[in-house]
Amino acid sequence: MVRITIDEQMLEVEAGSTVLQAAERLRIDIPTFCYMKRLPPLASCRMCLVEIEGQRRLQPSCATAVTDGMVVRTNTPLIEETRSSMLDMLLANHPLDCPICDKGGECELQNQVMAYGPRESRFRDAKRVFHSEDIRLSPVIIMNVNRCIQCQRCVRMCEEVVGAVALGTVEKGMDTAVTGFEGSLASCDQCGNCVEVCPVGALMSFPYRYKARPWDLAETDTVCPHCGTGCQLTVGTRKGEFMRVRSKWDEGLNRETLCVRGRFGLDFVASLDRIKRPMVRRDGALVPVSWEEAQNYLRQRLSAVEGRAAGGLASPRLPNETLYQFQKMMRTMFRTNNIDCSSRWSTPFDVLGPLVTSFFSRAPLQDVIGNACVLVVGGNVTEENPVTEYLLRDAARRRQTRLLMLSVRPSRLDADARAVVRVSPGCEAASLAAVVASVVAAGKDLPDDVLADIGATIGGPAATGSDATYRLATALLEGGSVTALVSADLLRSPTARATLQQLNNLLQLLRLLGKNPTMQFLFDRANQLGAWDMGVLPAALPGLRTVADNAARATLERAWGAEIPSEPGVDFDGMLQLCDRGRMGALYIVGSDPLMSYPDREFVQRALRAAGLLIVQDAFLTDTAGLADVVLPAASYGEESGTFTNNEGRLQKVRKFREPVAEVRGNLAIFDFVAALQSHTLRPSVQTEIFDEIARLVPAYEGLTQDGLDAEGAFTKAALVLPAGRFFAPPAVPIATDRLMLVTGNCLFHNGYLSERSEILNTVADDPYVAMGAWDAAQLGLSDGDQVAVRSAQHELTAKLKIDRHFPQGLVFIPENYRALRLNSLMRRGEYPCPVDVKKVHVPFEITTVAGFGAEPERPS
Repeated sequence: MVRITIDEQMLEVEAGSTVLQAAERLRIDIPTFCYMKRLPPLASCRMCLVEIEGQRRLQPSCATAVTDGMVVRTNTPLIEETRSSMLDMLLANHPLDCPICDKGGECELQNQVMAYGPRESRFRDAKRVFHSEDIRLSPVIIMNVNRCIQCQRCVRMCEEVVGAVALGTVEKGMDTAVTGFEGSLASCDQCGNCVEVCPVGALMSFPYRYKARPWDLAETDTVCPHCGTGCQLTVGTRKGEFMRVRSKWDEGLNRETLCVRGRFGLDFVASLDRIKRPMVRRDGALVPVSWEEAQNYLRQRLSAVEGRAAGGLASPRLPNETLYQFQKMMRTMFRTNNIDCSSRWSTPFDVLGPLVTSFFSRAPLQDVIGNACVLVVGGNVTEENPVTEYLLRDAARRRQTRLLMLSVRPSRLDADARAVVRVSPGCEAASLAAVVASVVAAGKDLPDDVLADIGATIGGPAATGSDATYRLATALLEGGSVTALVSADLLRSPTARATLQQLNNLLQLLRLLGKNPTMQFLFDRANQLGAWDMGVLPAALPGLRTVADNAARATLERAWGAEIPSEPGVDFDGMLQLCDRGRMGALYIVGSDPLMSYPDREFVQRALRAAGLLIVQDAFLTDTAGLADVVLPAASYGEESGTFTNNEGRLQKVRKFREPVAEVRGNLAIFDFVAALQSHTLRPSVQTEIFDEIARLVPAYEGLTQDGLDAEGAFTKAALVLPAGRFFAPPAVPIATDRLMLVTGNCLFHNGYLSERSEILNTVADDPYVAMGAWDAAQLGLSDGDQVAVRSAQHELTAKLKIDRHFPQGLVFIPENYRALRLNSLMRRGEYPCPVDVKKVHVPFEITTVAGFGAEPERPS
């Protein structure tokens, strides 16, 4: 610790702290423009100059380290004159258009001129003008370069935090201007973080332009509804109408950053395909009815299917309280454990449960990625969890964390990784088994008897795999503690059980080697972890306790006043099979669209039509709702309050910021409506009281209160238990194939099918596309931008080709986000990745040119 005196106030701070940081602790205000807390100091704006005893010149407080005994003054006449002069120079060329500037009322330049600026300018020359009109850099970002004060915040945010490198500067001195490549941001992520950090109105949000003033807005702090990162954001509404989203530096794990979906993708709540009234099926068509008519119709239909099997599917985008009440209703009123929360995969809970209870860390992401080594398994973090990617990049560049990647799809993080293992589609389990074998071969700290036992199970050094695998294993051993970040994409494959088993082998082995391994999931749905915690699973009760656990079941039965079936239920695939065989009575789907997302669309459609009664409760008229017998209009995101549990295990408040439209009801109110038809009462039925019940009955949430959930939320508890010590045998080595293999997932601009309802995102998102590597495209005679047909054994679709030079050989990727493609028509249940053929679609009258004079793309290794 070192001692510093600032304006006659003494303080002890850690060595290496800056004067500015010390002043902040004393709540002494020092103005800045170029300073950003998350980045190294730039010291270019000169607003933070201070006097330091013994120094001849004023020093930038943002870049000056504290020394023991340092004496600093921040408000002398010389400093006041210097600040005033700096602001006068900025105003010399700054247009005085505050009345029409979107930044008016929250402009840092305005605030600092009022606090520190001159009352009258000394400059009388004509102002410098770069452009007479604003430049629209992209569909969502517009620029007035004349207002720029050259603080470089936007350029540094884009390059050092986001990693997009879409902004840069041209010219020098007072003629410096910020711009995109050739005056465009076509290659940009469109995240708008540059707009957020701009201290003036140089970079602006085009969708928000001229819509409102800050003082006109009612602002609500809430949580992003897209991926599971759990970013805090602030929604601004005017007279109940959605206006904009912004973020705050000092709140949430995202610390001011958002991705394009979070900043520009919340206008989906006002989508035109909102369901506004209940609907029932009459003469083969859905017709709007009153709630009373829907009640009578539903009562008759429920009576007709009484005694037959029932099942329920709920979306992991719903709040915890809604999910908890749904599984409670299904178990007590419908008397079934046929409950699931995923319409894209089956959850192998027999392997997943022990993995979570042994290794899952409910701790801040900043802490777990601060470990010596971070292994990212599966997925594409850049596109699935963009803000998590920002934090990982920061850990790799500034905290010297060893970043290791093992995935099918390349991501932008590969450039910062110490080792990258590019996995063949469907071979994740085999690749993890090879990593385990390499760790065993390289590890020298295992006792001989343990080494022999492990070697007998996993196969030993003969299965160690490629050089990249060995480099990754060596990096795991070189560091201290290890964190595994596991993409939910791994669960799509029928080999998910084997993949999780090999992940369990790896984590157990690292524990034996003293690496203190922890794990977190990278979910692409906002409340997937919450859905698991709430027991929206066929084999797990709330708290991830098994249905067969008599003590857990008895505790819930006493609290709920009803019996719970003791046999595990079936997952959604099993429910569809029951439907297809004519054995499903009532199938209740809340907020999910399996007809669009579950593999084998033809089978799903046939199965849903065969259900005795299909109830769909949703905010939007989805494809699945179009098949329903009864459609119940439910509140959307932002129309009801609740909580989400993010990927870290952080519990966060989701707040209401708009009123439901027309005859829409809240999800909890609809559950009460359905329960009443069966003379059943769900108690409690109010969100706050349900939260209290969760805090009483779910161990990880025990003791939490809604009042205790501030902007940072509160962490649920991990009661980790030591694994049983069982190692699983490696899977059979997949048979090599020369077929192209199709995988799917989210693209950067969309999340599931929900975000496609955002008009703003649709202006920046690519048209539906097919991505593949340069080598495969060259072999097929394809060029970037070609219209191609992708054909599987099931179906065929057509889209534009996008060539990615980083893609490995044999990989084809189509985002799952475009409803028009009906991607699940290509796929078969139980088959992932999907073998496909790709060929060019010959457009009539297309003008072709002779190609082939360039060098053939290098064949991927």
